[in-house]
Amino acid sequence: MTTPTASPGYRCGYIAIVGRPNVGKSTLMNEMIGAKVSITSRKAQTTRHRITGIQTTPSAQFIYIDTPGFQTRHANPLNRKLNRTVTDTLGGVDAILFVVEAGAFSEADEQVMALLPTDVPVILVINKADQVKDKGKLMPFAQQVASRFAFASIVPVSAAKRFQLDALQSEIEKLLPENPPVFGEDDITDRSERFLASEIVREKLFRLVGEELPYTSTVLIEKFEQEGNLRRVFAAILVERDSHKAMVIGQKGARLKEISTQSRLDMEKLFGGPVYLEIWIKVKSGWADNEARLRAYGYE
Repeated sequence: MTTPTASPGYRCGYIAIVGRPNVGKSTLMNEMIGAKVSITSRKAQTTRHRITGIQTTPSAQFIYIDTPGFQTRHANPLNRKLNRTVTDTLGGVDAILFVVEAGAFSEADEQVMALLPTDVPVILVINKADQVKDKGKLMPFAQQVASRFAFASIVPVSAAKRFQLDALQSEIEKLLPENPPVFGEDDITDRSERFLASEIVREKLFRLVGEELPYTSTVLIEKFEQEGNLRRVFAAILVERDSHKAMVIGQKGARLKEISTQSRLDMEKLFGGPVYLEIWIKVKSGWADNEARLRAYGYE
């Protein structure tokens, strides 16, 4: 790991990205760092863990923390745990990006805003600004949201199209403390390749199977081997019922094949080398010591 030489005035700090589900938090972080380390999906709560993404420039190191979308419905144990992940993150960062969808400020956004601390600077990020047909409505919308909280700045962006991301980066850098870098200049995340492989498969699982598959379905990497530039990945998709297993496999195995192909291509792009990937499906209830093994790998 090569840590960049910190010049006088070098800035480094932690930035939490928060907002309700499906406003584009993971896409925003991926585009800011220039690599896909946090998975995206139309299915709410795709991001289950706090994911750290690292962006290093000659003048600053940005350490982004992508959090799960804050759940305002269905107070089950999983959602309560996800919400604790969000609130616990906010206390230990140098800046916060509060992401909302352009033209769509809802009660769920209001509830997330109520969690924002007043002693940490918050930037209001209005995502998907390119999708607003009448651009004259953006300013009144921004003013409406800004009247509810003392934001450090307001930046309309389109994360998917990289619109205004340089402007957002500039605003964030102003808020970071003067510190030497924490990570190496080539680091893009603090997560292991094994963890990233599981997240990639999980993303394809939810993207290709759809809303019918319960959110509790997960992915466990049973074996991760590296031989030179080649990585061999053996993954198990854990589902709750045999009917879910059939759903993932698809007709004549077509859906599972597509999940495997798309996952492998994403892994090869992220890891920078060839990947051999095997995926099979297991029903959770039939797997001995399932809970203990999940905890051992960090998939609580």
